[in-house]
Amino acid sequence: MSTQTHASQKKNPNRIRLRTDDRAMAILCYGIVGLFSFLCLVPFWYVLVYSFEPYSLYLTRPELPWPMEITLDAYKKALAYPLIWSGYRNTLFLATVGTMLTMTMMVVTAYPLTKRNLKGRNFILTLWVITMFFGGGMIPNYILVCRTLNLKNSLWALILPGLCGCYNLILMKNYMNGLPQSIEEAALIDGASDVKVLIKIVLPLCKPILATLSLFTIVGYWNSYFSSVLYTYKPEKYPLQRVLREFISSDMVDELNAGEIEAQEMIQPFTAKMAVIMIATLPVMCIYPFLQKYFMTGLVLGGVKE
Repeated sequence: MSTQTHASQKKNPNRIRLRTDDRAMAILCYGIVGLFSFLCLVPFWYVLVYSFEPYSLYLTRPELPWPMEITLDAYKKALAYPLIWSGYRNTLFLATVGTMLTMTMMVVTAYPLTKRNLKGRNFILTLWVITMFFGGGMIPNYILVCRTLNLKNSLWALILPGLCGCYNLILMKNYMNGLPQSIEEAALIDGASDVKVLIKIVLPLCKPILATLSLFTIVGYWNSYFSSVLYTYKPEKYPLQRVLREFISSDMVDELNAGEIEAQEMIQPFTAKMAVIMIATLPVMCIYPFLQKYFMTGLVLGGVKE
């Protein structure tokens, strides 16, 4: 048996060399991916560990890579703060209502643009592409939203300005262009209307790109901060990231400590900040694993071929 293997190796030396090269390339790729994964996980692990540790332990051993003592005092005090819950409520409203409206606008706008017989199609696409490079600017948007539409200090001011982004629209249109036209033509011949074709045929085939763009949109609304600085000024209208920013940059922790008598029982600023960061980050991390299977599939545009 060994003689036959040795003989086959002599006959095909290039085959063994390719296998060795492939193995080396695989090791290199895994090493690079592992290194970048480690660099991304270190800050998260740092926040996670110190959100559960007592502040006194952090002062004595700030370089500790794992928790020696676990306490939930920081989470209890952070969750007792009213703005955390109002921020969650506002952000959930933005993520759900904003995503549904955005996806609806994407579909009803991209689908007609896939029809080559649509009059003015190229002109409309040109106008959309121009908006990618030339925006109205911050001041005109503020005047439009706050003065013309009178949406100042409203959550709708955080949804309507970015309801239909040009980049996501192009992704949706290109994906729909890759769908087999014969399926739509057969449905139209059978008497189906354009709306029925869109709902019954096109949308089921667009699940990957819809899931991908929905994930992008949810994360965008969840991380919304700057728009709330422009359009909202009442704390009860702040989204979660605005609450997190105000919590970290101001003395909100002092309000959590109000009423405490003993100094050793007081929550410390650093511990509270780590806990609030975890509270704001955890929901997105829980949603992502359920949608990640659509991630690459949705980005490979035109994957469905005739």
